[in-house]
Parts: sequence; C-alpha cells; structure tokens
Amino acid sequence: MRPLLVLASCQMFGGELDDAINPAIGIELFHNFTLLHDDIMDEAPLRRGKETVYKKWDSNVAILAGDTMFALANKYMLRTRPQAVSPVMELFNQTAIEVCEGQQYDMDYEKQPNVSIPEYIKMIRLKTAVLLAASLKTGAIIAGAETADCNHIYDFGINIGLAFQIKDDLLDVYGELEKFGKVSGGDILAGKKTYLYLKTLEAAGPQSEDFRTLYSAHNIAGVEKVMKVKGIFNQLNIEQHTRQLIDDYYQKAIHDLSCISIPLEAMESLTEYTAGLMEREN
Repeated sequence: MRPLLVLASCQMFGGELDDAINPAIGIELFHNFTLLHDDIMDEAPLRRGKETVYKKWDSNVAILAGDTMFALANKYMLRTRPQAVSPVMELFNQTAIEVCEGQQYDMDYEKQPNVSIPEYIKMIRLKTAVLLAASLKTGAIIAGAETADCNHIYDFGINIGLAFQIKDDLLDVYGELEKFGKVSGGDILAGKKTYLYLKTLEAAGPQSEDFRTLYSAHNIAGVEKVMKVKGIFNQLNIEQHTRQLIDDYYQKAIHDLSCISIPLEAMESLTEYTAGLMEREN
C-alpha cells in the first residue's frame, strides 16, 4: 500500500514514475524494518501466517536484519531527482522518529491503566498514519508539487491513515474470518486498548469497571470472552459509533483532497483506491 501511494501521488502531480520508484521501495523497506522490531517487542510468533524472524532464528538476528533494512531504506530514498533529495530525506527521517514515538506510546499504553480516546488517536496517528501521509507527500515532492499541495496531500494521508487503523480495529471484531484472515476478536484476547474498548468504557457509565475487569480477565475461555465483550459492544452500539468515526475521518480526507490545485480527474485513481480501503472487509 505505501509504495503504491508514493507512485500514485507522484503520477497525480505529473511527476516521472522512474524518479519515485526507488523512494517507494525505500518506504516499503522502512515499513518492514518496523515490523521486524515490533515482532520482537510484541513477542509475536507469526507475521502474515509465517514464523517471525526473531522466532525462526533469534532476537539478535531480527535486530540486525531490521537495522540493515533501515540502512537500505535510506539508500533507496536518496535515489531520486537531485532537487527532491533534501526535502524527501527530511520528511523520511522525521517520519521515522514519529513512528518510533508511536510504538513507544503503544507499549506504554499496554501498562497504563487509563488511556483516553485522544491519547489513542495520537498513538495511531504516529504509529500508522504518518507513514501513509509521508508516502503521499514523498510522491508529491518528487513530482515538484506546490508546497500547499504537498501539505494537503499529507493531511489527506493522516486522515485516511486514522480511518484505516480504526477500520482495522473494527474488522478485528466484526470482520468475517475468511475475509479478514485473522482470528475474530484477537485484540480482545490480547487485551488491546483499541478504539472500541475505549469507547465502551466511555459509554458504559457505572458498568465501566465491570467491563474493564471482563476485558482484562484471563480465567475465561477465549471464545466465551470474545462473545461477552462483543455482546457489550452490541448493547452500546459501539460498532455504529466506530463506523461513524471512520466516516468522519474519511470525509476530512476528502475535504483535504478538494483543496489541492489540480483537476479532479487527475485524482480519480487515488480517490477510488482510498474509497476501496474504507469499504474493505479484510
């Protein structure tokens, strides 16, 4: 998805795809570097149905492999037209810092008993949305787009990224297993503080502590726990609240796109692609 956004944005603003292909590869290498290190921190045994690098070999191998991928990502980011190198690298390095900040917040929130919805939004903005936004802005910079347009496409990416991650939270509970490719309720079983969990605490009123106890319980069978938590989500219309928030961010993204000073037909492929992301059930 991320390299595709680099290329789509570059093409949309009239740039040469040959100038964007290497930075697109660089961004994908960077993304996969973060996954290698995330799997160590999360002690995740599987990634996309296969053993994670640290699990198949060991943590030292995974750390070194990730570090090498980060170095390679930098090499690929530099391979673009000379005028774009400086702003592209400044954006890339700032994004790398922010993604690491987002991961730190994510780890902090696992131990923190109380997390607010604004804190969660800040975390997913850094951990997920900024890399999508940077992908789009990288393509725009390479194409030589105006500064204002570069900023609008970045804001578009932020709002699409937020909608994308919250949709991921939703699909973990309400997605069809065959389409989503994960065990339904995986976030519930892991006790993750997703938007659905935080919205339920906000909506549950006096019953919020009972819900918190249920969500963190380890003495309930997995399927039973998922069914009980999902039942509370249903009672409080959490699915509808979540879908509304996703749509709110999507509409903000469409507004950002409307501010860009190029013809609407030039943005057609990007708008169709992002609409598909919002409609996906996997």
